[in-house]
Amino acid sequence: MTILVPTLGGGLVVAGLIGIVLGLVPSPQRDVRPSAHRRLPRLSRRSLTLLAAGTVLGLVVALTTGWLLAVVVLPVAALGLPVLLSASDGGERIARLEAMEEWIRSLAGVLTAGVGLEQALIATLRSAPGQVRPEVSRLVARLRARWSTEAALRALADELDDSTGDLIAANLILAARRRGSGLADVLESLAESVAADVRARRAVEADRAKPRTTARWVTLITVVVLTVLAMTGDYVAPYRSGPGQLVLALMLAAYAGVLVWMRHMAAGRRLPRFIGGQAGREATR
Repeated sequence: MTILVPTLGGGLVVAGLIGIVLGLVPSPQRDVRPSAHRRLPRLSRRSLTLLAAGTVLGLVVALTTGWLLAVVVLPVAALGLPVLLSASDGGERIARLEAMEEWIRSLAGVLTAGVGLEQALIATLRSAPGQVRPEVSRLVARLRARWSTEAALRALADELDDSTGDLIAANLILAARRRGSGLADVLESLAESVAADVRARRAVEADRAKPRTTARWVTLITVVVLTVLAMTGDYVAPYRSGPGQLVLALMLAAYAGVLVWMRHMAAGRRLPRFIGGQAGREATR
């Protein structure tokens, strides 16, 4: 009983990091208000598998070695470390930007043939890159369903959900209103701007990947060293007691807090949107 009380206290400190870890996982924005039972974050099947494996391993370690703290630390580590040490979604965003660039270049090429804006948008469906093909397909479907061009383009901006997509939609909306010439040149210039943005983001993402790689190696070495010391020698013998396991839990929590801080610092902020319902909701906050 003397050992369980501080162990449970340390476990609560470590388990409190679960909320921070889950808070880092992005969730899709929805217009409808979630019900009370949907407000809690849902774990994926992979996360549930890791949590179950960590729990089983923690129980085995606790029963065989007497380290009761493993019952809490190993499940939390199995659930949190893959999130904290995983690569960011910057690569996916960059690939999506490249797809937008390719699509507007294709649209500019079609417009140079002298066709109308709506016909050019429909014609680009076949050559649309995979990252934006679903959005372009829905845009074409709306145009064929007799939506107004501006309404269809605003819906496209909402589905792209990116400031660059808003910029593309804004230029196309202005072209749909004025029906003048020169849109192809504007789109070519916009494509060059997006290409420059992609190059800059790739350089930034490469710099951000270096500290994440270092953190992975440091964490791996730390885990191996702690495991070896726990299984051999008397170096960690003081931590086997109740107060010792509480101190160890606090140190592990501090280390996890540093990982959370590092990931938060390396996470880039998205530029604000200015078209669509999502932009209106952000402006009213």
